[in-house]
Amino acid sequence: MQTITVEFSSSAEMRNYPIHIGNGILDQTELITSCLKQKRVAIVSNTTVAPLYLEKLRTGLEKNGVQSIPIILPDGEVYKNWDTLNQIFDALLKNHCERSTTILALGGGVIGDLTGFAAATYLRGVPFIQIPTTLLAQVDSSVGGKTGINHALGKNMIGAFYQPRMVIADSATLDSLPDRELRAGIAEIIKYGLIRDPAFFEWLEKNMQRLLSRDPAILNDAIQRSCENKAEIVAADEKESGVRALLNLGHTFGHAIENGMGYGIWLHGEAVAAGTALAADLSRRMKLINDTDVARIHAIFQQAGLPVSAPRLEPKKYLELMALDKKVSAGKTRFILLNRIGEAVMRADIPPELITETLNACMTHE
Repeated sequence: MQTITVEFSSSAEMRNYPIHIGNGILDQTELITSCLKQKRVAIVSNTTVAPLYLEKLRTGLEKNGVQSIPIILPDGEVYKNWDTLNQIFDALLKNHCERSTTILALGGGVIGDLTGFAAATYLRGVPFIQIPTTLLAQVDSSVGGKTGINHALGKNMIGAFYQPRMVIADSATLDSLPDRELRAGIAEIIKYGLIRDPAFFEWLEKNMQRLLSRDPAILNDAIQRSCENKAEIVAADEKESGVRALLNLGHTFGHAIENGMGYGIWLHGEAVAAGTALAADLSRRMKLINDTDVARIHAIFQQAGLPVSAPRLEPKKYLELMALDKKVSAGKTRFILLNRIGEAVMRADIPPELITETLNACMTHE
C-alpha cells in the first residue's frame, strides 16, 4: 500500500488527509475505523457496486464493532440530482444519524459527488470517507473535495468544496469495471501528463497497452502518479481560484458534450477526451502548440480507445452550453489551453471565430 497526504498548509482550519492506494486494501477496515468519531456509519452505494463490495465492507466494519446503515441509490449520471440527494437525506434522518456519524461513499464519481455534497450539508457538515471503485473516481473525483449535483442547464453547477477524511483507492475493485469505464478513467490520467507532467505523459505513451490490460503494478503506478499530481494542485488551491482550474483541461468542451447529448450518453471521461482534442486544436489555432503536438495528443487518446471528435451539434448550441461553464468570468468563457505538452494555461482572449473553427473542424461528420 502507498499513502499520499493532501497537505493544506495555508490555513489552520484546513485538514490534511491521506489517500491510501493498493490492491486488496478494502479488506483493511482498520484504515476506516481508526478515524471514526463513533461506532456507526452510513454507507452510500449504488445498485451496481453494492452487490459486489457492500457486504464485504459491512462485515469488515462489524468485526471492528462498527454498525453500518446501507443507502443504495440507482446507478448513473442521470441520477446525480436533487431527488437522489434527498434519498440520502431521508435515510440519514430516518436512522437518526448524528454530526459524529461518518458517511462512506462506496462507488464511482457520481456516488462520491452526491455523498460528499450530502455530508457537506447534512447537519451543516458531517465527516465522510471516499472509497472510489472506478478508475476515474480513484484518480480524479474522489480527491480534492469537489462535491455536487447536476442541473438541467449545466453539469456540477450546484455543490460545495468539502474535503473527505480519507480516500481509499483499492485497485482490485477495478477488476469488475467494464472496459468502457476503464478507458474513461484513463482520459483523466492522460490529463495530468498534459497539464503538468510531461515525463508521465511519455510513460503513458509507452505503457498504455499494459494499463488497458489492467496490469496491477502499472495500474497502481498510474493511480499513484495521478493522485500525487492532484494532491499538489489541491493543496495549493483548494477553492479553484488559480492553478486548480488547469485540472479542467478539456472540461469546458467536455461538459458541453455531456449536457448537449443528455447526461449519461457520453461517459465523463469520453467527453473529456474529445474535449481535450478540441482544446488541443484550439491551442494550435492560437499558435501555442504545433501539428506534431496535436498528433501526439490524438494518438494517445486513440491508443486508449477514446474519442477525439465531438458529436455533431450546432456550433451555436456548443457556445450556449459553454457559456454556462463555471470558469466564465465577466461574461467571458475561459478555456484551458496548452502552451506545450506538460504545461497548461487559462486563456480568455480567444477570438470567437477560432472557437467556431475548432468546433466545425473537430465534430464528427455522421
